[in-house]
Amino acid sequence: MQFLGREINSPLFLAPMAGVTDYAFRSICAEHGAGVTITEMVSSRALVYQDKKSRALLKKNEGSLCGAQIFGNDPEIMAQAAVLALAHSGCDFIDINMGCPMPKIVNNGDGSALMRNPQLAGQIVRAVSQAVDVPVTVKTRIGWDKSSINIVEFAQVLEENGASAIAVHGRTRTMLYAGRVDWDILKQVARAVTIPLIANGDIFSVQDLLSCRERSGAAYFMLGRGTFGDPWLFSQANAALRGEAIPERPPLAQRIACAVQQFSLAAQDRGEHIACLEARKHFAWYLRGVSHSAFYKEQIAKLSTMEDIYAVAKAITRDLR
Repeated sequence: MQFLGREINSPLFLAPMAGVTDYAFRSICAEHGAGVTITEMVSSRALVYQDKKSRALLKKNEGSLCGAQIFGNDPEIMAQAAVLALAHSGCDFIDINMGCPMPKIVNNGDGSALMRNPQLAGQIVRAVSQAVDVPVTVKTRIGWDKSSINIVEFAQVLEENGASAIAVHGRTRTMLYAGRVDWDILKQVARAVTIPLIANGDIFSVQDLLSCRERSGAAYFMLGRGTFGDPWLFSQANAALRGEAIPERPPLAQRIACAVQQFSLAAQDRGEHIACLEARKHFAWYLRGVSHSAFYKEQIAKLSTMEDIYAVAKAITRDLR
């Protein structure tokens, strides 16, 4: 199938998540069936001010269509940042974050705060679209709070100003990540715009995905927290969408080998120290639901070298099933 005029091998997206979707994890998810990946969000001002740490987050992974996500509230700075992000990463599209609900983002007028100012949001999309020669997409929510759910009108403004696709998390900003996600309202969005709609929020299982497809009317789906330590959710979800038998998750030893592969990629990309710090949370996620793993989770919390990772992985493979 296609997205943004490009062939993709799956309608499944890996959601951009700060502190999670680094180059290594995106690479692993692409290998397991994510058709589209997006970098962690990067501050437009940080890019314009030549912040090296921010640029480092934009490395494009192989194996999927890959977008670079930026955030901010100044159209001119966002346009400059988009050009820089594209030049640095070589990504296939620019994604604008208008959905992050965290206080440190919205208190500056960024992220989902832009849902309270559709005119400014439109200006940002137009400025970025005119500045780059790749498609521009937006990730957002259904509204600021339950009394101001404006996603249908908001999506129309984004399309009118040049957005090529829109991903919608079915919660308001004030809900953060609690409460029940609203997939039904996404069907109204799909009818109101002609650009692709990507449904996002609470897809933790194959059944969640199928329910989302039925209720949202979307053709594309964005998986987030459900993929933590479980990139196999992509292969299972792809099978379900094709009407095929759902493959079992591989044995623990194979899952641990995948984790080590991810951490090795991270070390090559960001250095051993950062890779080990990031591995502490990712490795623990790979052990979710594994009986008698508490002892090893304690060891994982102390990882400081790749040798530590190899030793813990070997012990887990030997002792647990």
